[in-house]
Amino acid sequence: MTGIKHYSTASKGIGGDIKKRIADFIVREITFERKTLETKAFGEWPEKRNQELIVPQNNGEEYLHVEMEKFNLDTNDALRRVARHLHCSPKRLGYAGMKDKRAITVQLISIWKPEAKALEAFNQRYVSLTNAHWSNERMEIGKLKGNDFEITIRNISMEKKELEKNAEKFFAEAEKNGIANYFGEQRFGGAREITHKVGKKFIEEKFEEAIMLYLTSPSTEEEEIAIARKNLLETLDFARATKEFPAKFRFERAILHHLCKYPKDFVGAFQKLPRHLTYLFTHAYQSYLFNQIINRRMETGLGLQPVEGDIVEDGIAMAPLIGFDTEFAKGKPGEIEKRVMEEEGVKLEDFRVKSFMELSCSGARKKILVKPENPGILGISEDELNEGKLKLKTGFSLEKGNYATTVLRELMKS
Repeated sequence: MTGIKHYSTASKGIGGDIKKRIADFIVREITFERKTLETKAFGEWPEKRNQELIVPQNNGEEYLHVEMEKFNLDTNDALRRVARHLHCSPKRLGYAGMKDKRAITVQLISIWKPEAKALEAFNQRYVSLTNAHWSNERMEIGKLKGNDFEITIRNISMEKKELEKNAEKFFAEAEKNGIANYFGEQRFGGAREITHKVGKKFIEEKFEEAIMLYLTSPSTEEEEIAIARKNLLETLDFARATKEFPAKFRFERAILHHLCKYPKDFVGAFQKLPRHLTYLFTHAYQSYLFNQIINRRMETGLGLQPVEGDIVEDGIAMAPLIGFDTEFAKGKPGEIEKRVMEEEGVKLEDFRVKSFMELSCSGARKKILVKPENPGILGISEDELNEGKLKLKTGFSLEKGNYATTVLRELMKS
């Protein structure tokens, strides 16, 4: 569906399951200054450990930087909780990168001129704020080095010696040669896997089709929303849909309320979404094309190591995140990039979305291999959730923009 087709390592997969418990997936941001943040409030222990927040004296700086630790919340939800407590707009808060929802994560955020006493009184069950310091810089997307991961894989059927042998073989191969740097499934909207399809419709300026696909694409979610999507597809009754879509689907409901007033204004309806969400769709389509380029290199025998014509950085070949300014590689790598575009039926100029310029993509390049740093086994033991099975705890770090699930997919091959 999302172009993730092949494995690029020879090691035998260990199988297993991930994210069975929230504490099975821990993400610690590595800041721009190369500091790895620590998780202190949440962990394998049962209750939140309260951490004291002290706001230091301000010497004229505009932004307070705070470490935000969260439990089973997406980044935007956690930020909204902070903003609500401070009675301020979420726009006053900045962050460097989105973090997984079903996980324990810690990241650096900035808050513009918060009221110190109010912030020190912040107390939320699933969010913790610590280590405050003042700065003149707002946290912006991309201002981080990467992320450090501590992950537990459960329900593994191998014997301990075999598990240890296969995991160590994988880590050695991945660290030396790298693995295919696919964009992970969360880039494409999780279970529904439609974000990139909606993005393509926007690139083609088919706004009505894009919005209706987003609202009505068949869902494997809970029954209530699945039925609501099906009913809207069959009736095109926006007013009825506002009553049937559950309250927690606030983005869909915002679009629907606009369409109730202006049934043909699909661009205006999409503009009801927060700006950071609107970018996700066309960026997801860029990611889908990137995955297809990796597939084609492997299927044609070109491989993922640098060859003549490649654009290379740090000794690793790069593929385009297609945009209107993209320059294709030379030789066979460039032929593959162009062929993927031809088969998709899109042109570079299509990525300049004239009717909604905010969705336009100028293009960039990304390494087609990722090498996890310091990968290894942190422990192997009996899995208390699955009798007779083992669990493996692993840790590694990745540069920003790369996915732990991509590494885990190659390790597990399940």
